[in-house]
Amino acid sequence: MRTRALLPIAFAITLATPAAFSQTVVPLWPHAAPEPAPNAEPEKDVTTDKDPLISGHRSSRLTNVSKPTITVIPPPSNVKNTGSAALVFPGGGYFRLAWDGEGLDTCQWLNSVGMTCLLVKYRVPQPNGEPGRYPTDVADLEDAQQAMRLARAHASEWKINPKHIGVIGFSAGANLAVLLSTHPDDTHVASTPAAPDVNASIDAAPNFAIVVYPAYLVIPPADKDHPDPFPRINPVYMPNQFTPPTFLIQAENDRTYGKNAPAYYEALAAADIPSELHMYSTGGHGFGLHPADRPEAHWTQLAATWLRSMSIIPELADVRSSPTPSVAGGGYATPPPAPCPMPATAPPSSSRATVPNPLPPPTTPDPACW
Repeated sequence: MRTRALLPIAFAITLATPAAFSQTVVPLWPHAAPEPAPNAEPEKDVTTDKDPLISGHRSSRLTNVSKPTITVIPPPSNVKNTGSAALVFPGGGYFRLAWDGEGLDTCQWLNSVGMTCLLVKYRVPQPNGEPGRYPTDVADLEDAQQAMRLARAHASEWKINPKHIGVIGFSAGANLAVLLSTHPDDTHVASTPAAPDVNASIDAAPNFAIVVYPAYLVIPPADKDHPDPFPRINPVYMPNQFTPPTFLIQAENDRTYGKNAPAYYEALAAADIPSELHMYSTGGHGFGLHPADRPEAHWTQLAATWLRSMSIIPELADVRSSPTPSVAGGGYATPPPAPCPMPATAPPSSSRATVPNPLPPPTTPDPACW
């Protein structure tokens, strides 16, 4: 396969907010997507008032995404940039993307600990308007691989360490995060019209993975009325030499997908891949980052501790503008959990036909809050 350097095609969007924020939106496939769009419908927000809240607020749900992008959101000026970054894959059943509740909220948290957010708008849904998954449908894996290649190709420009780029996904996005963690070497795109946009010499494997209430990882039960209490991981997602250290979150009362994270954790442990699993008694599916007054409300603090344990990010005091006074033992006082401001969202629209631009948080994120 003939390759060439990835083209630095991007455009910057600067938005006036209380804290100056700059975003760069980069098309994943500037020449042509690997596969034709499944339909001619325009991208749109299909949120309704009946949709459940995520982290206590309404989330835009984008569908008919045929022009995938990566939005680069660096930490604000008063938070030290650690050089680490993560691709973020919102969930939505491979049919839509929970853009705010699992995308922009995640960016706010990453920024608060000094990380650059690389928010990926991957293609949904698949042909015939149906949600699709690898290996039947390869589009989302292609988008994930290309997003990682672009991140590493632009690492110097975006001020990130190419060896400290991970992936964070929710639900279907968590499925995609696991897929990228196990299949970064898929070469299907080489036989598509998008081949000229790909530099195959750039590694697409993530350096770490945060997998939040993953879906579709286990083999479906043969008898839906009597599901297997100990389901097996689908061989498609079996950990291998590419799989990085992984942090897993799931709720025990997630009736549909609650066995996914434990099954994947067991497979990771069997493969001797460093991993950490946190199961909560509440939450169900799709609770986001900060469901109010719930045990799972501050899982991001555990995830940040995990990232520090691997030196992906430094100690909390090192990324704050004004660290808290030191305490006995040479550490730093950790403030108690506090409610966090939610990212700004587009104003409600009666038609819901206008897709909101990615908006930054309304205020500078506080590391202690997350």
